[in-house]
Amino acid sequence: MSFINKIIKDAKKERKTIVLPESDDPRVTEAASIILQDNIADIILIGGENRVKQVTPEFPLDGAKFIDPGTFEKYDEFVRIFFEMRKRRGVSEIQARKLMLDPTYFGMMLVHQGVADGLVSGAVHSTANTLRPALQILRTKPGTKFVSAFFVMVTKTELGSDGAFIFADCGLNENPNAEDLSEIALSSAESFRELIGGEPVIAMTSYSSFGSADSDMVDKVIHATQLAQEKAPELILDGELQVDAALSPPVSEKKAPSNIVKGEANILIFPDLNTGNIGYKLVQYLGGAQAYGPLLQGIAKPVNDLSRGCSVDDIVGVVAITSVQAQQADN
Repeated sequence: MSFINKIIKDAKKERKTIVLPESDDPRVTEAASIILQDNIADIILIGGENRVKQVTPEFPLDGAKFIDPGTFEKYDEFVRIFFEMRKRRGVSEIQARKLMLDPTYFGMMLVHQGVADGLVSGAVHSTANTLRPALQILRTKPGTKFVSAFFVMVTKTELGSDGAFIFADCGLNENPNAEDLSEIALSSAESFRELIGGEPVIAMTSYSSFGSADSDMVDKVIHATQLAQEKAPELILDGELQVDAALSPPVSEKKAPSNIVKGEANILIFPDLNTGNIGYKLVQYLGGAQAYGPLLQGIAKPVNDLSRGCSVDDIVGVVAITSVQAQQADN
């Protein structure tokens, strides 16, 4: 069974309620129709029912819940809660009222108040426009100060976990330092267990393998590897490794024979956003891989982003992933 079919099957076992705030986009409403018809999740669409149904009238939205922020019975309560959260940061009550009319801010408050279990956005808006309200309203997980983004990459190979990988950070942090990289690695291991299952095998990637090059960029990855190994010595994690040494046992044996990844990585941690974003798109567009994300790790409740170039199938997949994350959070 493919990765996404397994995720959809798991999502159906305990349907969660997911908010889709970008109801003006026809990809979103078409995806909502598929999700509802296939019983993958319950859906809340932000906006008036008549208006939203006109976006893609050919796709039924039977069973969806439509919420217009301005007429919602708890709008004033949401404004009050948000104002109390943000008044010490300079947000006035007038600004709070305005922000609670924004579909993404309002959707985050639905999740915060338990009306919904998770939120998926980003088909129209940037990652920053999804992350900002998430951090202001939902905040980070207890014990976590760092939020990062990852992609589940489903390749047409037998590498990784039957072709599935986690790539991080490919969507959020521009130039993480060594401490940040170590946290990205540990969070990605947790995300791997939640979504793909099995034993995470983590390669801290670089243009160097075990000292084949010497520079500040390489030193950052070496230091990040050491920090991650100190924090979680039980993990199969090593670096710095070139991607071929991370994915090919024969190359691994030649370039870094003592590394414990041994060419069997299923998680690739990239040293910065340039390499991560370029890397996942090369695998997606030249390698024909399916890319799900950017998915966020470190937020207190399940919130996930989409690429603005996403397809309807991408949205369906990310909603299913968000539902499974909500199930895991309950457990």
